[in-house]
Amino acid sequence: MLQAAFQTPCKAAPLRLLLGCRPLSMAAAAAAVPQPNTRPDVSYKKIFINNEWHDSTSRKTFPTINPSTGEVICQVAEGDKADVDKAVKAARDAFKFGSPWRRMDASQRGELLYRLADLIERDRAYLAALETLDNGKPYAIAYLVDLDMVIKHLRYYAGWADKYHGKTVSMDGDFFTYTRHEPVGVCGQIIPWNFPLLMQAWKLGPALATGNVVVMKLAEQTPLTGLYVASLIKEAGFPPGVVNIIPGFGHTAGAAISTHMDIDKVAFTGSTEVGHLIQKAAAESNLKRVTLELGGKSPNIIMSDADMDWAVEQAHSALFFNQGQCCCAGSRTYVQEDIYHEFVERSVERAKARVVGNPFDLRTEQGPQVDENQYKKVLGYISTGKKEGAKLLYGGNPAADKGYFIQPTIFGEVQDNMIIAKEEIFGPVMQILRFKTIEEVINRANDTKYGLAAAIFTKDIDKANYISQGLRAGTVWINCYNVFGSQAPFGGYKASGQGREGGEYGLQPYTEVKTVTVKVPQKNS
Repeated sequence: MLQAAFQTPCKAAPLRLLLGCRPLSMAAAAAAVPQPNTRPDVSYKKIFINNEWHDSTSRKTFPTINPSTGEVICQVAEGDKADVDKAVKAARDAFKFGSPWRRMDASQRGELLYRLADLIERDRAYLAALETLDNGKPYAIAYLVDLDMVIKHLRYYAGWADKYHGKTVSMDGDFFTYTRHEPVGVCGQIIPWNFPLLMQAWKLGPALATGNVVVMKLAEQTPLTGLYVASLIKEAGFPPGVVNIIPGFGHTAGAAISTHMDIDKVAFTGSTEVGHLIQKAAAESNLKRVTLELGGKSPNIIMSDADMDWAVEQAHSALFFNQGQCCCAGSRTYVQEDIYHEFVERSVERAKARVVGNPFDLRTEQGPQVDENQYKKVLGYISTGKKEGAKLLYGGNPAADKGYFIQPTIFGEVQDNMIIAKEEIFGPVMQILRFKTIEEVINRANDTKYGLAAAIFTKDIDKANYISQGLRAGTVWINCYNVFGSQAPFGGYKASGQGREGGEYGLQPYTEVKTVTVKVPQKNS
């Protein structure tokens, strides 16, 4: 049966691929998506501290931009160090020994997380529309994929709240010894702009399930959905100060979190370059605990015996999903030489069929890049690829006169030493490389500073297992890509980060293990 699974991967419409090959047709998926409100009201634009809304201490604001048009959506309060200090004080007060939050039953913490998930599900269509407005991702994807994973993630960790606990220890002598899993304390969390709602849930779920308090900085490009979720946190009944949310910039608010002497842990998702700065700041301040989910340049290996139709579609999704703005994007597509030309031809045809445009249109597969900086950066990499001698097979230009749209772009004849094969582009630019042998492709796949994810497409289970063991990456997919579940850990080797998010492993960074030993009159087995 296992061998059969390798020979008959599921085939379906592109949208179904994003739903993890669930038995849902394109028509059924479209029917499941309510029509979007293309102009959702923006109700929350301030800083959330102690379950209250505040202007920034400086009274500064910054614009958040609609990437589909380049126009300003609204002004948002710009938090900085003074606001972080206020938020940390509120969090520290909420975490005091004997506080309502500290005395709350673990099962009740789980109930609050369940309630938050229910409220997000209630407002799912609104949140999907707001995410599309502020981030640019297709509304259908935001609704069916992002919001689905957000709700499941919070419910998953709600279930863990009263099940992650210590042990009794068989200590020598007349002693009774046990361990406690205690919350770390005040957790600074800095989230990215590519999956604003999902990364917020990835951070909040394990932190709150284990009894921590949070000071979160939202990405300045996409603050709106995170602020709306803050209102739902209050509605769900979390005590004041347990969750505090600050929109702001990395060099001010983010730096203040990383260096703060009264923050016990920092969790960051973003670039490897900023990850270096955060780890250094944590070390030079109070040695706060650090978890980092950073960049990637993930290899996607297509063996000559792979199911060609499936491999082409999955490789396309591996790179172009979310406008190419995925840390784990399959951005180095290694294709065995005897199928290289056919794979390239089919990949180009698939890219030509990709629907780029208005993200509120349910037919759209690809929206704009998140902002002008990313737009220019991606176009710069395309220019570099052409100068280095890579063969531009399709795309390479802006896809619209207005907004930050870029054509799906494919380069062939890419060499490992080219900049586009080494650096994280974070955009809709596919690089296809050829290889001969298994040993060769393992060595080339590992020849990078990154180690976030990888994939292998083959009908041979022995090849799949052998290659997966050789790859230095935190996640390896076999005959699939971008398959995520709350139950499975995710994180990187090497410069792709440290620590894991998701699954039971995701709880560990948010707890301290305390050993308690009690002298007893007599111990018996």
